[in-house]
Amino acid sequence: MKLLQQAFDPGIAEEFGEQIASYDFLGIPLFDGPNLWNLLLRFAFNLLVCWVITHCFYYRKSRRRDYYFTFLLFSVVIYLLLFSLQNLSIEIGFALGLFAIFGMIRYRTTTVPVREMTYLFVIIGVSIINGFSMASSYATLLAANLLVILVCWLLESLGLGQREATKIILYEKIDLIHPDRRSELLADLRRRTGLDILGVQVGSINFLKDTAYLKVTYRPDDELPNDIDMVTKFKEN
Repeated sequence: MKLLQQAFDPGIAEEFGEQIASYDFLGIPLFDGPNLWNLLLRFAFNLLVCWVITHCFYYRKSRRRDYYFTFLLFSVVIYLLLFSLQNLSIEIGFALGLFAIFGMIRYRTTTVPVREMTYLFVIIGVSIINGFSMASSYATLLAANLLVILVCWLLESLGLGQREATKIILYEKIDLIHPDRRSELLADLRRRTGLDILGVQVGSINFLKDTAYLKVTYRPDDELPNDIDMVTKFKEN
């Protein structure tokens, strides 16, 4: 039986066979061997799983060291936070609320790409599973983590995680925007831009200047995101 830290009673603990720490400070044990080993064992397991997901699936294609750093630190901090809360009497709503807060984090400097946000969500979820699964067996915990790794491997193997980008282009050959000449439009865009264009959408059309805005979807050669893809022109100072 596990007793809550804030409701600890030495007499009751002895009655139920609980071992009382010989040394404590302000009611808190100075050393708890079983709990420490449990922390270190699960920490190593959680870090290993998050490293496999980050290194073998995400980093192998993106090569982004900044998100590599972010994902692993997120996994470490979230796991330690939830492991520390395991002995507290908290409602399930608080746990779900904490999960939602971490899941909705956005960086204000640049927009985080969908693939990066997806892997960030996966890392947070795995860390929460490992931090809050004290009542589960090791076999169940291992199975849950292996299922996440298996699904990531399967989706990446099918090429579903391949990144696509979009770009806004001011186009002057508006005679090619007609639906019947779509193949000619794509061929012209591929030839002039050198991009592996997958699709194109026609936006605003200016017949006075014979121009139209096109939104092209392409597969980038460089996995690094382009922060000015959607910029049509720079503001003059």
